Amino acid sequence: MQTLAAKKLTLGISSMALFDLVESNRVFETEGKEAYCAYQIAREDEPLNPGVAYPLVKKLLGLNERLPESLVEVVLLSRNSADTGLRVFNSISEHDLDIKRAAFTSGETPFGYISAFEVDLFLSTAPEDVRKALDAGHAAATILSGKGSTADNAQLRIAFDGDAVIFSDESERIFKEKGLDAFTANEQFSAKEPMTGGPFKSFLSALHSLQSQFAEEVSPVRTALVTARSAPAHERVVRTLRSWGIRIDEALFLGGLPKGAFLKSFGADIFFDDQAAHCESAQEHVATGHVPHGIANES
Repeated sequence: MQTLAAKKLTLGISSMALFDLVESNRVFETEGKEAYCAYQIAREDEPLNPGVAYPLVKKLLGLNERLPESLVEVVLLSRNSADTGLRVFNSISEHDLDIKRAAFTSGETPFGYISAFEVDLFLSTAPEDVRKALDAGHAAATILSGKGSTADNAQLRIAFDGDAVIFSDESERIFKEKGLDAFTANEQFSAKEPMTGGPFKSFLSALHSLQSQFAEEVSPVRTALVTARSAPAHERVVRTLRSWGIRIDEALFLGGLPKGAFLKSFGADIFFDDQAAHCESAQEHVATGHVPHGIANES
């Protein structure tokens, strides 16, 4: 495989997505900010347990060990103060995570630092921060509570929905407004016309660049498109990705079947979808990021 010019991939992640801060958050919600600060300071030498997105971060950072230069960076974007965030950084050290950069904003949204850190993907448990990031044109998702993949696989596996995630929601709007027959007719008529990119196109491109540093047969990264589309609406998807020069390793066209079992079979470390119902099915099996973008998320 011909490798592409090396491009760095940067993940921005909130402390609650990286570590299990459920109990800490309960203290904040029931007893207030001062009690929360005291709780964290009193326990700053007690390492936090891994959160839902921890396995993803661990595998991403592990890719640097297989590259001639470090091409993956993880930046902590936290609503904690530097004082209360000390426990988080101590936990990063305890878990041997190579995370050196951070923004602690003392309760304010860290959204404004996404561009400054040149973040390719922002993961948070705060939907309002995620929406701001998406509105500004960044790939972002709300990490949902649930369990991560139980697959014993050292390979990093990331799965994506298509419409309103990798692609724009232009086709999904036709489906929502005019029904399945109109959607299918439009996709057949436009089969050779590439779709516009969605919020995750730039992240998928950065991930593809990272994959391209390895021979395909030994790549430590594997991707999958898991979509409710079925034939004949599949052709436009294939031709769009081809026109972008982006490889997807697996493509599942499920024709409306629930996605959870298929994501479990794929062994996804994380799955991204714009529709809440699909996310509910997925999070029973794998770590899931809701992408609140497109017509499915308009009030």
